[in-house]
Amino acid sequence: MSIPLTRTMVLWCPDWPITAAIRESALAVSGPTLPAGVPLALIEHGMVFACSAAARAEGVKRGLRVREAQARCPELLVQPYDPVYDNRAFEVVLGAIEEMMPGVQLLRPGICAIRSRGPARYYGGEKPAALALVALLDQLGVPGARVGIADGPFTAEQAARATQRMTPPATSGANHGAANGRRVAPSRVLVVPQGASAEFLAPLPISLLDAPPLVTLLRRLGVSTLADFAALSVDDVRGRFGEGGAQLHALASGLDSRPVIQRIPPEELDRVIEFEPPLDRIDQVTFGFRASADHFIASLVAAQLVCTGLRIEIDSEGGEVSERSWLHPRSFTAADVVDRVRWQLQGSGEVDVGLTSGISRVRVIPEAVDPIGNHEVGLFGGGPDERIHHGLSRVQSMLGHSGVLTAVPSGGRSLADRQVLVPWGDRPILERPANHPWPGRLPPPAPTTVFPTPHPVHVLDSAGGGVLVNERGTLSAPPAQFSPTGSGREMRNITAWAGPWPIDERWWDSDTHKRAHRFQVVDAAGMAWLLVLESAAAATPHTAGVWWAEARYD
Repeated sequence: MSIPLTRTMVLWCPDWPITAAIRESALAVSGPTLPAGVPLALIEHGMVFACSAAARAEGVKRGLRVREAQARCPELLVQPYDPVYDNRAFEVVLGAIEEMMPGVQLLRPGICAIRSRGPARYYGGEKPAALALVALLDQLGVPGARVGIADGPFTAEQAARATQRMTPPATSGANHGAANGRRVAPSRVLVVPQGASAEFLAPLPISLLDAPPLVTLLRRLGVSTLADFAALSVDDVRGRFGEGGAQLHALASGLDSRPVIQRIPPEELDRVIEFEPPLDRIDQVTFGFRASADHFIASLVAAQLVCTGLRIEIDSEGGEVSERSWLHPRSFTAADVVDRVRWQLQGSGEVDVGLTSGISRVRVIPEAVDPIGNHEVGLFGGGPDERIHHGLSRVQSMLGHSGVLTAVPSGGRSLADRQVLVPWGDRPILERPANHPWPGRLPPPAPTTVFPTPHPVHVLDSAGGGVLVNERGTLSAPPAQFSPTGSGREMRNITAWAGPWPIDERWWDSDTHKRAHRFQVVDAAGMAWLLVLESAAAATPHTAGVWWAEARYD
């Protein structure tokens, strides 16, 4: 039985991350604009993710470390790679293509696929359709776009990439395609005839298959090209590598049966309101935006969605732009959206403060949405939580965004580091995640009362001398007496103790280096305490060997 194959047209934009970064810098309000011919490298995890043609001419390539890339090209400009730029910039390209050729499927930013049947009928053939598509990309300011046409998306993508290895023919009018008065070199288009995919793919390297473990194993077995892999029996490949290996074998054989699935453009759910003339009072802006907030929530409900995270963009008459993302523990209502607009305008929390010029535009964009069915109120147990939420939100609306705080456990070694206060309704963004390993962290159970500021105490041995810990973590003497105050007037006998648990943080920085030992002690009254002894390495000469009470077990 023959496998149905779809004639596919794949558009490839070489160096798209570089193109997107340059286009983003041109649109940025602040910051330098990147010129098109500059040696540029985008860095991810300390390594080159993408580089421009000028950088490659100096020996820079993907996978190099930053220092090695800069050693090869001292003029290299380094920017962090942001995939958001890729998607945002390519969305404009996809919109233009869909106006010209409907039925676009996004493979990844910089590459998209189109069923070639419809465009070929309209433009009088597959190659004229591809030349028209390349001309459109030139008009959009995307240089060097390539198009490959073949049976299936995989072969068509390899055909588009193969155009870089083609030698451009003589630039005559007969050998060029034209679209809207602009001529395009046919060397930027490669059409693989129907049924010739296997022959085209045969000499290509096996590394084109996106399966590094399988590629490494095949190379060890002597399989270096797609033809070598396609020559193997499909039953043997399925039995050895499973169904995934059989699918890759079909790609290498030119039997890519994957269809081109038309993307559904996302519905525009953001809301924008422009004020003419600009408003210079916060209450006027929020009152004018109230109707837009109602429409914003109504459009989400109509789409069976709720918003759990949104971004607010505020433009002023003087050209200033204020952007901020807001999160919600449940879902935003229209009143919540208006409150966030007001809080962002207030800034410091003082009404009518912080406006340097009138507000001309407010835009609300949903960044995180969720199906509305996941947020329906249950039949039992939802009432008190809902009342608490509305009550705290009401108090927050009167006191400001930071007027109501809630405690969130964080990571860290000290108790002060492990408690973080975040505004009510915000999802915590922790600098020290609690699930990371923290050597030296206090074992459970945690104390119930943590003192905002540790206060000095006295810990003595049975002879009345001070108790210290040396560099090896050995006690000078067992603790026998304890004074909960720094005056030392009230001494209590210690009935039980545990420790020490050493803390050694930021040893590489002499200014912030902290070395201490923690103890748990129980006094004669039955009260348990968490004590900290600062060592001489971390403390000043005046505080070396000083005991502090950090918390109490009530």
